[in-house]
Amino acid sequence: MALFQNEEGEEEEEEEEEEDEEDASDGGDGADSGTDHFGPGQSGTQLQRCERHGGGDLPDTFQTSQLLFYERFKAYQDYMLGDCKPSEVKAFTADYLEKVMEPCDWLALWSTHLFDVLVEVRDVDWGELKVRVALVLPLQCEARGCDLNEETMTCLLEATQHKVPLQELQAVYEPSGDFDQTALALEHLRFFYKHIWRQWDEEDEDDDFDYFVRCVEPRLRLYYDMLEDRVPAGLVAEYQSLVERCSQCFQQFSALRNGLSSDSDSELDNVSMVEGLKLYEQLEVLRRKLHIIENPLLRYVLAYKGNARQQCVERRGPRDSGVKVIHVVAASCSAVQLQSLLSDRLLPLGSSEDTEIQFHRDPVSAVESCHDGDVVFILPGSYSVSSSIFLPDSVTIEGFGLPDEVVIEKKGKGDSFVESTGAQIRLSNIKFIQHDAIEGILCVRQGTVTMENCVLQCETTGVIVRMSAHLTMNMCDLYGSKGAGVEIYPGSVCSLVGNGIHHCKDGILIKDFADELDVMPSITMENNVIHNNEGYGMILVKPNDGEQHKGEDDAAGLTQDKQEAVPDAPPSSSASAVNPSSSSADIQPEAAESNDGGGAPASGRKWQFGRQLSRNKETSCSRAVQDLMDHQIFVSIKGNQFRRNGMGDFGTFFY
Repeated sequence: MALFQNEEGEEEEEEEEEEDEEDASDGGDGADSGTDHFGPGQSGTQLQRCERHGGGDLPDTFQTSQLLFYERFKAYQDYMLGDCKPSEVKAFTADYLEKVMEPCDWLALWSTHLFDVLVEVRDVDWGELKVRVALVLPLQCEARGCDLNEETMTCLLEATQHKVPLQELQAVYEPSGDFDQTALALEHLRFFYKHIWRQWDEEDEDDDFDYFVRCVEPRLRLYYDMLEDRVPAGLVAEYQSLVERCSQCFQQFSALRNGLSSDSDSELDNVSMVEGLKLYEQLEVLRRKLHIIENPLLRYVLAYKGNARQQCVERRGPRDSGVKVIHVVAASCSAVQLQSLLSDRLLPLGSSEDTEIQFHRDPVSAVESCHDGDVVFILPGSYSVSSSIFLPDSVTIEGFGLPDEVVIEKKGKGDSFVESTGAQIRLSNIKFIQHDAIEGILCVRQGTVTMENCVLQCETTGVIVRMSAHLTMNMCDLYGSKGAGVEIYPGSVCSLVGNGIHHCKDGILIKDFADELDVMPSITMENNVIHNNEGYGMILVKPNDGEQHKGEDDAAGLTQDKQEAVPDAPPSSSASAVNPSSSSADIQPEAAESNDGGGAPASGRKWQFGRQLSRNKETSCSRAVQDLMDHQIFVSIKGNQFRRNGMGDFGTFFY
């Protein structure tokens, strides 16, 4: 981005580029333009009618707002944008609209946040994406919060020279099918400028890239992921907030840049230059955060660090009476089970006068009744829950039996299954089955969770250990996650001993953010078996501070003949990984000098992801593990087994 370039110069360059583009496209065949939903031989409309509600005399319009992902994808990729650059978007869009839309003599609703009014389209200015319209008389209008009549609408149109933006028009429904392509083109234009296009997209210094691949496709996928509840509510709110903040920052930056005089050396202009540089740096930081959320791969490996939302359940603390309650969950139980529970658990814990026993039919009601220090015993059975389980207080939840006998199954969509913020939480002897949870089968946001002898059957995502949270997971079996089995955030403490983590996308994902305030996680890994994961057994996400290339050069002599590309990896990505069926039993943590290089500037980072395979070289395996050691992440790592992980046992994702 040229920081303080005069916009008039930019506009002249853009006009020249648009003229060149138009010259190059003269004589082209436009027969295949438009969204290819209908064959040319079909008669009648293929679009549904969108009926208006609330009365009024305005006609119905076409139903175009419920298009599927692939329909919009195909329209933008094949017809509207192709392989255009950001500076060419407007010219490509104008060319697409000119080929598929009716140029005049059709009715439309001019819709704004204040009114809907029926107009007739007389002419279209394709370059400016505006149309010249005339009121349909007698006036047909619906106003919202204001009084409108023919005189005021006529004055309004005269003030705009009878030109209105194409994005504000909706084609009036016509069953003949003659205006289907016009209605669809208006929908694609409106959706693009509302959900895809950003004011700052043209500001990149490097304009020589495919705009559809870099911006349109990831933003379109994110829109539908959010629409279909595949993104956590907190991340959706954060993304929307970032877009708003970035828009405000860009407007301030543009106003300041346009106010500068090109030949002035006044003190006021010098101050404005300093302010502009600060705004530019803020804008770059915000754009980078947006890019992380918009890119599916980066969203997976980096995601977001803050609390997703305010907790729905506040900490209750101890009871005022000082009474401790033992909660027993059972749909039904036999006399033998009850007698065993009494002798093994209830009598030892409930012998004092300040202890009560309460019975519940499901785990959620028991947890919702808990205060600090309470204990929950769940008798064998299969329990279905439709809501998330929140643990804000220090409680112990124990299955009275084997994990396969005490099953809690989450049905229905939601951000998380089990969400913990309590100071000391203990979970044992329970099988959790997850369906449609977005943020994980267990999300430890704050405090400490100790989990022993549990089975975690994931359908979407696994265990998440947030910043400053503590997790101790012993003798558990975790499988099926479409993300990482365990995600470990900066500043967290995680102890994994004697667990099986398998058949996930990745086994363990360690997130190392570039923020200088981030603290390395503290991890203990002993005697775990991490196997049959689709990606890596363990992968570290870290900023590219320039040392990666040096390490790759040093390793070139060992792995030169065994390089492979990562299947389905983005072209701009590359990573280092080692893939022996290996054990870390003989590798002990060693002290290493801290990295003072810091993260690279946001504007200079590259996103890299690749592989170096060296199956029969123990030195390479040791080197990969030692690289993790150098970050002082591991308190202890020994006795672990890594087997049959698809892309490697250890990997590093540089960004």
